[in-house]
Amino acid sequence: RAESLKETNPMLGHRGCRLLITYPEILDMQVGAIIEAALECRREGVKVIPEIMHALTLDKKELKILVDETRRIADNLIEKAGIKLDYLVGTMIELPRAALLADQLAEEAEFFSFGTNDLTQTVMGLSRDDAGRFLPQYMDEEKAAIFSSDPFQTLDVTGVGMMVDWAIKKGRATRPKLKVGICGEHGGDPESVKFCYRVGMNYVSASPFRVPIARLAAAQGTIEEKGKKNSKRPPR
Repeated sequence: RAESLKETNPMLGHRGCRLLITYPEILDMQVGAIIEAALECRREGVKVIPEIMHALTLDKKELKILVDETRRIADNLIEKAGIKLDYLVGTMIELPRAALLADQLAEEAEFFSFGTNDLTQTVMGLSRDDAGRFLPQYMDEEKAAIFSSDPFQTLDVTGVGMMVDWAIKKGRATRPKLKVGICGEHGGDPESVKFCYRVGMNYVSASPFRVPIARLAAAQGTIEEKGKKNSKRPPR
């Protein structure tokens, strides 16, 4: 089976939610594991609200299939346990099509998490694993510095950021209280975190050793934006 699933370009292939569409037993196993673990926590008096996120989605119909099946599996387990458990079902926005159709996806998703690693790859046509061979030349000042920084370390606000901003606005036009966040390397980069604050994200996630940096950047972003608003107020 492993040999039959081998692909030439796995980055754009049979992974993420596509596996759950073609192999629904995987969805059954993963959702079951999440909900059963959450129920066990509730039995021990631990408050927990699982957020089940479907990755690599690109269409409302696709997401609806997954959300409906997720809720069927989860609700059956919760009913059998006789324990109250709230949970959310959302999606990761990491493809341009998903960002462009965010208003439609928000009809099914209760939250968005931007997978900016893959979104950068798919928007810019760059492979994170291979681009290091030529990116230094793109950031070379003697060659006009096509990029001011590595787009896989600091979010490309001009291009990828435009896609993120669009998706947030479209998503919240459909679901005003849509919870929005970011995951990936950009969640620990100070400039990227400040951008996340400016476009109205609720949270950023980062690897453990970058959490202090992310918290500091979030605080700085808040102060900077408040300072801009105060500077626009007419003098008394």
